[in-house]
Amino acid sequence: MARLSPDAVLLTDDHGRSLTAAQLREEALLVAGGLTSFGVSPGDVVSWQLPTTLEAAVMLAAGARLGVVQNPIIPVLRHKEVGHICKQLGTTLLVVPTTWRGFDHEQMAVELGLPHVALDYESPVTTSTKLRLPRAADVSLPPEPTRADECRWVYYSSGTTSTPKGVRHTDTSAMSASLALIERCELNENDLYPIAWPFTHIGGIAMLTTALRTRMKLVLFDSFDPATTPLRMAEHKPTLLGSAIPFFRAYIAAQRAAGEQRLFPHVRLVVAGGAPTPQEVNEELIDVLGVRGAAGLYGLTEFPNVTGEWWREEKLGLDVGPIGPGCEARVENGELQLRGVQGFLGYVDDTLNAEAFTSDGWFRTGDLATIDARGHIQVTGRLKDVVIRNAENISATEVEEAVLFHPNVRDVAVIGLPDSATGERVVAAVVLDNAESLSVADLASHCISLGLAKYKCPEQIVVIDTIERNPMGKIQKDRVREAVATVMNSA
Repeated sequence: MARLSPDAVLLTDDHGRSLTAAQLREEALLVAGGLTSFGVSPGDVVSWQLPTTLEAAVMLAAGARLGVVQNPIIPVLRHKEVGHICKQLGTTLLVVPTTWRGFDHEQMAVELGLPHVALDYESPVTTSTKLRLPRAADVSLPPEPTRADECRWVYYSSGTTSTPKGVRHTDTSAMSASLALIERCELNENDLYPIAWPFTHIGGIAMLTTALRTRMKLVLFDSFDPATTPLRMAEHKPTLLGSAIPFFRAYIAAQRAAGEQRLFPHVRLVVAGGAPTPQEVNEELIDVLGVRGAAGLYGLTEFPNVTGEWWREEKLGLDVGPIGPGCEARVENGELQLRGVQGFLGYVDDTLNAEAFTSDGWFRTGDLATIDARGHIQVTGRLKDVVIRNAENISATEVEEAVLFHPNVRDVAVIGLPDSATGERVVAAVVLDNAESLSVADLASHCISLGLAKYKCPEQIVVIDTIERNPMGKIQKDRVREAVATVMNSA
């Protein structure tokens, strides 16, 4: 891209800074030099926890040039998760803000005993602010990587276990996540996509690769305020909007407040990921924004962006479209299974691989699905015990473990219930011990004190008489749901 379209602006952020293709390459080389000056070499593990700004995109490119194993970590993770991740990977260097949005990342790194570099992300940023990354010129860089089949990326997914699972990707598999996006969504150089979700998700490398291949433009937002961010996004004249229910609600509210003035006149596509979009939200998107509803894109950290379709005339419920280029899908015993170029190498903990793959090499998604005669996939449920809130997978087991330590809780089961604002909300069904009630705020404070990330904390508490289990002690979640429904219906 730097050779073919050096002046094409690929990246802009909410602070008014931008990078052309040539500038992105130049900055990536400088940051690769900066990492080298910290003693980082090809094959070393660089973990980094940065917000969604130009710096995040440049880190992706710099690490790729240097040939390190990159481990982007979403900024909301704290001591428990970051400590586990960096210990398991043997992180050579952790790159973090000193503080960001009120949390001291540098102190966390110190307390965890991790080699790190902390950068100032609290000072005001202007259009002339240089990238807040290690940068060094006149540093001799190692030769460019020549293989694309080695592990170069490790993304952690909470999945169904309380301990995050490290997902190992190659350059080929990580960048192939752009294939379905480009073909199914017909992305091109005229498109502009504002992003307010964590660029440290695997979607970050997917979208950066998409921009490099199509010359489309990305606008990066390091925070999302439902009242103001949609208005700032509108100023950039986006053609795409995404990517989860809280964002959709904010776009709809902003448009309603604007009255007859169309905030997003150029938007041709709204994309949804993480969880099915409720029909009521789809209808609002159609009525208020004038689009065809939210196009479903299906993927996992292990297999990112494998389906998608937006041009169908009607919304088909749980339909996420046909499989994309380079990937195959099948349903065995009701479970969706995948294989193809987007597929990961395996987990960091290789003891998990036997259960993750079939004997003939297909990845078991853990999702229930059907495939119709047209090849369209309908995801109908989950085998995995997770709650998908704001497109984030939250392990019910992890939340249950934290809640059980509360002195007033005798037993607990965590479930997800449909929520028009977040997709699903985290609900703790509790059996109390020597207490008549328990507040959400009290329980959240308790869970956070044990190291649970704030976004995983229960948003609703329902007191029930007992939590039914099978003879092996496994919680019967269907019975819990029935008990919760009974309590809520009688309230």
